[in-house]
Amino acid sequence: MDRKITKNLCDWYKAKDRKPIILRGARQVGKTWLVRNLATKLNLDLLELNFERNIKLKTIFKDNDPQKTLLRLESFFNKNINVGQSLLFLDEIQSAPELLSKLRWFAEEKPELAIIATGSLLDFALEEYKFSMPVGRISYMYLEPVSFEEFLLAQNQHKLCELLASFELKDEIPEVIHERLWQLLRDYVFVGGMPSAINNWIEKKSFISVGEIQQNILQAFRDDFSKYAKRISTERLDEVFRAVPNLLGKKFKYSSVNRDVRFESLKNALNLLCKARICHKVFFSNANGIPLDAGIKENIFKVIFLDTGLASAALGLSFNETYSFDEFKLSNEGRIAEQLIGQLLRTISPYYIDSKLHYWINEKTGAESEIDYLIQQNTEIIPIEVKSGTTGTLRSLHQFMEIKNLKIALRLNADYPSITDVKVKNHAGKLIEYKLISLPLYLIEQINRILTI
Repeated sequence: MDRKITKNLCDWYKAKDRKPIILRGARQVGKTWLVRNLATKLNLDLLELNFERNIKLKTIFKDNDPQKTLLRLESFFNKNINVGQSLLFLDEIQSAPELLSKLRWFAEEKPELAIIATGSLLDFALEEYKFSMPVGRISYMYLEPVSFEEFLLAQNQHKLCELLASFELKDEIPEVIHERLWQLLRDYVFVGGMPSAINNWIEKKSFISVGEIQQNILQAFRDDFSKYAKRISTERLDEVFRAVPNLLGKKFKYSSVNRDVRFESLKNALNLLCKARICHKVFFSNANGIPLDAGIKENIFKVIFLDTGLASAALGLSFNETYSFDEFKLSNEGRIAEQLIGQLLRTISPYYIDSKLHYWINEKTGAESEIDYLIQQNTEIIPIEVKSGTTGTLRSLHQFMEIKNLKIALRLNADYPSITDVKVKNHAGKLIEYKLISLPLYLIEQINRILTI
């Protein structure tokens, strides 16, 4: 299936100042396939080494001499290596993290050899092994699960993607197209963005079959917990892992996971799952200015899961019960809709940035309010309200816009696109004015472009 990051990788390969690159992402999001596909696309000789399957492969890199290493690689693959037409692929490099320091010598002495390393649990390895990283001599890219637009491309819905990519606020979306996109988005919510689940869906169009794939992926994540056993009990990891889908859309409290366990052990478990990219924190920001990170409070956050399909499977949502709904209204006030938007917001960041998510909450008694997400658009802060259907109050948004004195807000829901000049009065009679841009959820990947127009 087409992945948008492929273009970035092609640009990386063609760049004159190319450096070895580390491709980071959770397990089973498609890193290995992506590298193999890149080699095929560019007609490169792929030299693939998987250090998780065979840790002894690291002995090929026993010194800091790239020329000698190439000779050993030729012996291992039993062929001559044309460095200008080859791609060295170091898969699951977290099993041999000391090799990362070797990349500087290739960057300096053999830059003509393209090198990609991938790692699913790299953060753990980097913490345990103390060595000097080749700063300035390697690059990073981050791979998320398949996005909604990539999901469309995988089903040959290229014209729908073109429509989304060219949409402007003055345009009207025909009802039949709106309904078609909405149906496909509902499919995506339950299938999710894990490539194996999508391939299964395209082949069989069976949610039962997809569900089996998803449960296998969830179990594979649990099986990985044994790799963290030196650092924390697998029981704590499993508790947090199972709790996160149930706490979507809520301020994360460790007492909601297990009030009988020390909070520190649960905190460590959550941090490990976030390092593995199975979960992502949505940090509170006071939104007093940019960057949003400058106003975060580390102890106030929500958590989303890696993938909407996996979250749905973990929650045990029955597709037959929810698909018949006229609106995208799922259990617990659309928590899956909030998961969906957080997941897709991560896909629209540049691939060289490890994206962060932000939200805002006011817990003052009598004035409780919450903004689901905050994004930065140039020098402006844009609040995002997520609604699972076509209706819903905007009390929190009105309050936020008044407090922060902002002029543009974004609502994502099930309705058609619209622009509204909001004029409401607060409890004291003061007029609150701002422009509200409403977009259907399926346009989420276009918001940076749309907000710029």
